[in-house]
Amino acid sequence: MDETPRTGNASILDGNSFKAADAAALPPRARDLVERRGALLGPAYRLFYRRPVEVVRGRGAHVWDADGVEYLDCYNNVASIGHAHPAVVEAVHAQLATLSTHTRYLHERILEYAEDLLGTMPGLDQVMFVNSGSEANDLALRVGREATGGRAWIATSEAYHGNTALVSAHSPSLSGSEAMDPALRVVEPPDAYRHGSAEAAGAAFLAAVRVAIEDAEATGDGLAGIILDSSFSSDGIHTGEPGMIAAAIELVHAHGGVVVADEVQPGFGRTGEAFWGYQRHGLQPDIVTLGKPMGNGYPVAAMAARREVLEPFASARPYFNTFGGSPVAMAAAQAVLDVIRAERLQARALATGDVLRAELRALAERHPAIGDVRGAGLYTGVELVTDRDAKTPATGQALRVLEELRERRVLTSVCGPTNSVLKLRPPLAFTPDDVPRLVEALEGALAAVF
Repeated sequence: MDETPRTGNASILDGNSFKAADAAALPPRARDLVERRGALLGPAYRLFYRRPVEVVRGRGAHVWDADGVEYLDCYNNVASIGHAHPAVVEAVHAQLATLSTHTRYLHERILEYAEDLLGTMPGLDQVMFVNSGSEANDLALRVGREATGGRAWIATSEAYHGNTALVSAHSPSLSGSEAMDPALRVVEPPDAYRHGSAEAAGAAFLAAVRVAIEDAEATGDGLAGIILDSSFSSDGIHTGEPGMIAAAIELVHAHGGVVVADEVQPGFGRTGEAFWGYQRHGLQPDIVTLGKPMGNGYPVAAMAARREVLEPFASARPYFNTFGGSPVAMAAAQAVLDVIRAERLQARALATGDVLRAELRALAERHPAIGDVRGAGLYTGVELVTDRDAKTPATGQALRVLEELRERRVLTSVCGPTNSVLKLRPPLAFTPDDVPRLVEALEGALAAVF
């Protein structure tokens, strides 16, 4: 396998992706499914692993394939509170059996959920519902431009914010295959591992944002704002120290820009230290976007905003989304919020994440291929290197480690500019009892590759 680090911003979807040449080695059923998939769905879709997994059932932090083999899921935040959670299943079933329609009729459920959701976001007072994080970010970019009159958004160098035309053009991780918006300003994420400390990383991030703002203002594009995931997930999971990015965000506000917190990955209690990732850093965004974890598998998402930021857009044009905010979507979303509180999943994420990273750091003492272990709550990045002193990314080896983990029945993926960071992001149903299995599998995978 190619050991060369990825360059040129190839799509994050290409990390850990199945290649057509691997089909010949698959058993008959898997080969048939792959061939049918390619014929029916076309070449744009990607699959994980050289031997793709045919998942047919899930429960909690575990999934089963068509042969009944069980896997530990360390990747999916779609089923944020756990696969097939009965509370969500029952809520969706009951509402679907009663009524499913759009938001142009009065219905109390959408109002009750809006009040509950906004109650977790002090400073934001209005919310609009959509189907996906991509739609939420598309709406946020439009709202921000309308509010400021500027066109230039700032985003980090490996950020992925979705797949609409507008959002893809503001997702630098896709720049190898998508044209970026001419007004987009790209900055490096605050990488404490390579800068040596969170303080140094925050200072470098502040300096980069300052340059981006000055350039946007000097060229006449005008500053719209910054859109960021406060865990810098696609950039390699740079959770850093709380407050590390606060100065850069304050600078954006000082120049009249809008701050969009993309909470698709760090939200809903995942970081453990706060319900929302941005709250962990003490930030006050103007817009917050939500996606996958919101409905635990049901397609529901949202954009919450300060009233005065939303007003220029909302007063100028009507907005309608057929399924966004439907009673069924609201039933799923409400069940997720209720379960997070009832099962204390935020506190569990904090405690379990601490246990996991402690065990991973102990593993790093035995395996020099682990250059860094970082994260917050149930979001952990394990950066693999070929040289600890030089911090040389182990790109090809990281992809082989993923394959070895798959053979050991542990599912995850990679992220970062060189696809050398293991992305451990299990459902919040993941518990301390699951930690030994993950660490044992990783130790075996590292031994097999390095």
